[in-house]
Amino acid sequence: MRALQYEEFGGPVEVRDVADPAPPPDGVVVEVAASGLCRSDWHGWMGHDDAVTTFPHVPGHELAGTVVAVGADVAGWSPGARVTVPFIVACGTCRACRAGNEQVCLQQWQPGFHGWGSHAEYVAIPRADRNLVAVPEALDLAVAAGLGCRFTTAWRAVVDVAAVQPGEWVSVHGCGGLGLSVILAAQSRGARVIAVDVDENRLAQAHALGAEVVLGPDDVVDRVREATDGGTDVSVDAVGNEEAVANALHGLSAGGRHVQVGLLPAGVHVPMEDVIARELSLVGAHGAPARDVAGVLAAVAEGTVVPQRLAGGRLDLADGARAMVGSVGTRSAGLAVIEPHAAAGTA
Repeated sequence: MRALQYEEFGGPVEVRDVADPAPPPDGVVVEVAASGLCRSDWHGWMGHDDAVTTFPHVPGHELAGTVVAVGADVAGWSPGARVTVPFIVACGTCRACRAGNEQVCLQQWQPGFHGWGSHAEYVAIPRADRNLVAVPEALDLAVAAGLGCRFTTAWRAVVDVAAVQPGEWVSVHGCGGLGLSVILAAQSRGARVIAVDVDENRLAQAHALGAEVVLGPDDVVDRVREATDGGTDVSVDAVGNEEAVANALHGLSAGGRHVQVGLLPAGVHVPMEDVIARELSLVGAHGAPARDVAGVLAAVAEGTVVPQRLAGGRLDLADGARAMVGSVGTRSAGLAVIEPHAAAGTA
């Protein structure tokens, strides 16, 4: 099969012919229709979580496609099934899983991090009976691919973790695919949204999705406080850098709630003095369990939620390699996906 592959952190990402995967006894092989191009792929390539990666490595963790092979111990899936999977492939037996918190499974496995991922024509996924989610026939697989990480993470961050209420102000820092997903989720809850980014095209898309206020990088905190009469009720860092975290926290009202969704490299300073002085709440959101992914897919298929408004580019593997490591990979608009079976220049 063809796949994106690299052999060192920060090294060349190339399209290569590699061996087809075989299904693990408890897993399946999925023919990948589309694989989301997420900033987390860039973090992995940079080595920001170097404890789990072995080389050579195939990235990619947002996927949708068709089951083509099934392991001997799998009971609930057969070839031909249209599926997606959360990027946290849970064990189902640890303390977190038993409590219903599969998104923080203590023995989690992530495609594109713990093993070869979905920026490839085929990917092997273990623990299939626990984690695979059926994609409704009415839903485009390229749309479904972007929901397994960014959109479902954003939805859970807004609805479950922050418990955003109608009329509350929410500031979203970073308007890539993840941040735009946060905006759509917040807008659907009746919140008033401020979007912050350095890219005018992203801010235009944020405004089209319902952000009342869009701000560039200058004087962010003062302008957020001015627009909201003292600060937002909720802030979300959806990009993952020190400046975004600081702006998000300083722009909150007293007693405000911050949700950290963007991945942060080690050594980032968080202004905890502000958290203490103004009694802010600081929480993380890390993906969503399979049951929540299934719920989002059903809502999308019914038209209750419309993430199709977040659609980004569709790239072949070669363009995906350039996008993942270059300016497009870190600044792409919407939920861009790689279509591994597309011929060069046709995706």
